[in-house]
Parts: sequence; structure tokens; C-alpha cells
Amino acid sequence: MQVNKPNQMDKKSMLQLNGIYLAPYMQLATELIGKARHAGGNMFRHQIDTMGILIDYGYIDSVLLKAATVHDVIEDIEGFDHNRIINVDEDGEDVYRLVLEVTKRQGEDKKAFLRRIIEQGSQKAKVLKCADRISNMISLGFVTDPKFIERYCDETEYFILPLAIEVDFNMYQELINLIITRRKYLEDSGYIERKKAGLEN
Repeated sequence: MQVNKPNQMDKKSMLQLNGIYLAPYMQLATELIGKARHAGGNMFRHQIDTMGILIDYGYIDSVLLKAATVHDVIEDIEGFDHNRIINVDEDGEDVYRLVLEVTKRQGEDKKAFLRRIIEQGSQKAKVLKCADRISNMISLGFVTDPKFIERYCDETEYFILPLAIEVDFNMYQELINLIITRRKYLEDSGYIERKKAGLEN
């Protein structure tokens, strides 16, 4: 799989992307339009953003891009019929398996979920989770809740950076930069000083 960020898409990748049957997966993802995000926007846009980040990093793999397009539908749409993914096309079963890898299971807390991906996740699941987190960390720039930002930065540092350094050093570098900028916001806003002074619960 591609690990070096390309300067631009070459013709071979363009033709490969042209042959990927994405529209039906995008149609499934539109059911997330009504699901608001903490930073604004909706979950449908997040699916497309995650797919775009993968392409930005040179990943032109049909199963990976299709899974990115629907990676939150099982978790965020109550009663979603997984057969709707499986029956889309010849990649459907592989797409569904990949989506399951990056979906939190019933009764599984966030830390256990992320540890599972670190310890048991496939290469594609790890790459997808890194792209997903890059999208989330960028969106974090629009969040004003300092406790949420701190928790998310900690989670990214402890769980996502180990994934990124294993699968894609360029993603790892971007995630580090995003953590730095978010932590700087916490310092500049006075949150860190207030916390040290015991003024933040």
C-alpha cells in the first residue's frame, strides 16, 4: 500500500480511481446527513472527508475507499442492515469486514476499541482509522470545549500515533502537528493554567 504522500495523482492512479464503483456507497452514506457532529457539519461529510484524506495520501484501493465512505453507518444508524453493504458489489463483503474492524462493538469502551485495532486490526483498518482521526483532529479546530479537546488529544497520542507510525509515517507526522496545534490552543486559552490551579474540574 502507498505510504509516501504523492505531490499529485498520476495517470495510473486516476484510471484506477475512475474504475472504482463508489456512488452506491456514497448513497448509503447520505443516511448520515442528519447526524450532527460536535464540531459542526454532519457525519456524511466526515465519511467523504475521510475518503479524501486517503486519496490525498495516495491510497487508491477500492475496498479501503469504499469502507471509508461508509465507515460510520453501522455504528451511527440504528438498525442498519449490514447486507446493504455486502450486496452493493463484488467488494461488498470485504468492505463490510473492514467497516466492522473500525466499528465499536456493543459493550466495548473507546479504549478497548482502539486497543483492538492496534493489536488485531488489519493494515487497511489501521490506515482507515488514521485517516478517520486526521479528519476528526482537523474538525477539533472548531471545537471550543477544552476538556473534550484535551481528552481527544490524549487519546490520539496514546492510541492513534502507534497505529500511524506502523502504517504511514506521513500520517504520523500530520497527526503530531495536529496534536501540537490543539494543545497550543489549550495553553493559549488559559485552560492548562486554570487546570494546574485547580480551577477546572
